[in-house]
Amino acid sequence: MDEDDWLADRFEEQRAHLRAVAYRMLGSLAEADDAVQDTWLRLSRAGTGEVENLGGWMTTIVARVCLNMLRSRRTRREEPLGPHLPDPVITPDAQLQPEEQALLADSVGLALLVVLDALTPAERLAFVLHDMFELPYEEIAPMVGRSPAAARQLASRARRRVKGADVPAPDPDLARQREVVDAFFRAARGGDFDALVSVLHPDVVLRADFGGRRPSAPRVVQGAAAVAQQAFVGALPDAKLHPALVNGAAGVVVTVRGRPFAVMGFTVAGGRILEIDAIADPDRVRRIAAAVLTQE
Repeated sequence: MDEDDWLADRFEEQRAHLRAVAYRMLGSLAEADDAVQDTWLRLSRAGTGEVENLGGWMTTIVARVCLNMLRSRRTRREEPLGPHLPDPVITPDAQLQPEEQALLADSVGLALLVVLDALTPAERLAFVLHDMFELPYEEIAPMVGRSPAAARQLASRARRRVKGADVPAPDPDLARQREVVDAFFRAARGGDFDALVSVLHPDVVLRADFGGRRPSAPRVVQGAAAVAQQAFVGALPDAKLHPALVNGAAGVVVTVRGRPFAVMGFTVAGGRILEIDAIADPDRVRRIAAAVLTQE
């Protein structure tokens, strides 16, 4: 085996880990794949003779690539029309595959990714690498051009924001989650307002990301009664619900007349829905929900 083949094999061994780092850094599956590919191009052009910890070096490269992508994203991002929801990992409503388990380790739900998206690029890098992947601050510091003490402060600020956001933890029982989600749609389609409110937490939050579209529906709704009203509005009679796992939790992919319409992820705890995250950009839904839609 020559050196190029050896290096390619080592990279493939680390690919799932690198994609997991990139996904937490970027919140976009397509950009995470781009970052991993860029990492390979940089790695294949560089010499590895002096590298003692090849896996750690690959992590450093992908983190730097992601940091540059985050900084570039912030400089070109226009004023948002509403909340931007990161890409969820959508899989058929069954056991996660090994590569998906690696991507979603540490209970990375949409709610946490939304909080991470609000951090500065340097804060996000420090928090992700230290708190999620246990890299020491001495290794993180050069990536952000700071001292180890300053890198520690970046992670600490990010940690406070994550804790302050009070990201809810879903019930571990997927079957129970699915029962609650099914009850939600059954009540919405049946026009049963009281039944719908009963499965919603009083402070439930609905976030809707319509991409570049400007629908009349509000993009953030809070409170059981208000969310229930929106659920009635969205209960399309010709919609088909495809049960799916959305970042490892119960959710659905919605099609209308066979075409992608929306992805809905639910955070269920204590038998009630605390959060609903809906992506209603058909082109984006088609891309991120392909694993579910192609099974039909």
